[in-house]
Amino acid sequence: MIIVLQPGATEENIRHILEKTEAMGLRANVSRGAERTVIGLIGPEDKLQVVPLEVFPGVERVMPVLAPYKLVSREFKGTGSVVKVGSAASGLAEAGGKRLVVMAGPCAIEGYDMLLAIAKKVKAAGANMLRGGAFKPRTSPYDFQGMGEEGLKILQAVGKEAGIATVTEVMDPRDVELVARYADMFQIGARNMQNFSLLREVGKARKSVLLKRGISSTIKEWLMSAEYILAQGNYDVVLCERGIRTFETETRNTLDINAIPVVKQKSHLPIIVDPSHGTGKSSLVGSIAKAGVAAGADGVLIEVHESPEDAWSDGAQCLTGAQFKNLMQELAAVANAVGREI
Repeated sequence: MIIVLQPGATEENIRHILEKTEAMGLRANVSRGAERTVIGLIGPEDKLQVVPLEVFPGVERVMPVLAPYKLVSREFKGTGSVVKVGSAASGLAEAGGKRLVVMAGPCAIEGYDMLLAIAKKVKAAGANMLRGGAFKPRTSPYDFQGMGEEGLKILQAVGKEAGIATVTEVMDPRDVELVARYADMFQIGARNMQNFSLLREVGKARKSVLLKRGISSTIKEWLMSAEYILAQGNYDVVLCERGIRTFETETRNTLDINAIPVVKQKSHLPIIVDPSHGTGKSSLVGSIAKAGVAAGADGVLIEVHESPEDAWSDGAQCLTGAQFKNLMQELAAVANAVGREI
């Protein structure tokens, strides 16, 4: 349920509504806009229907949220959310503002010197976040699975030295506290999009989350997964379109450009694109990255490695530092054309 307050509604009016509704077991979220303040209520349908919200002082109108994903919906919050990531020590970034968030780095952390060299190059080229996997979910159990906590320690140290915010994947609810200790942002990978126990844990952790779309998931299922995180009180969620499985075999996945404007219509959460996993081919990454920004994405996630042929994971889709620098220059022109900036 959405309560739209009158332009002249006072703080006392807001407090009164919050006290009354919370006493009935309803959870409230206050969103203050330039012209209107909106209160979103979450709770049992029977309680929402019997509360005479329209008669409360300061209330202009009351509207039901029709979407099954209540907190995630554009009905719940009409303006787009801006998610801030990082700290003064490791660098700051935000997703959803005028400036695009650019997450770049290797698929897997392979060592301190390697990661630091990449971090410095991608930051110099315009990236504001460093990505790198410490835990690597692989199709084969015999492939490299990541460096674990040692990789997390390297990521944290490199982030601080380079002055750049960090993002890494968490795969297990038991590892949430561990990853939170070292990284600025959780990544929930495609394979874990509907790992509801994991979604609840990162929701409780109060650290920003990058939620990738599942390989065979609909947009509704994706947004419902985001709802799990917000329902625990964590509103700092960024969605990532990383390609879905289709009948096409020329690319690793099919990056769904349609998902960007659709999500923008249905949700207030920022959305970025991952053209590296979306295509699986470094030669296609630049084109799809630019297409995503042109379609309204709030940023990109791109895999970068100084020697893709020697990469321990996903070398075929990695750009070199020089290729990434060239792409950033091209992305700047596209961003400018749609009212954004790098």
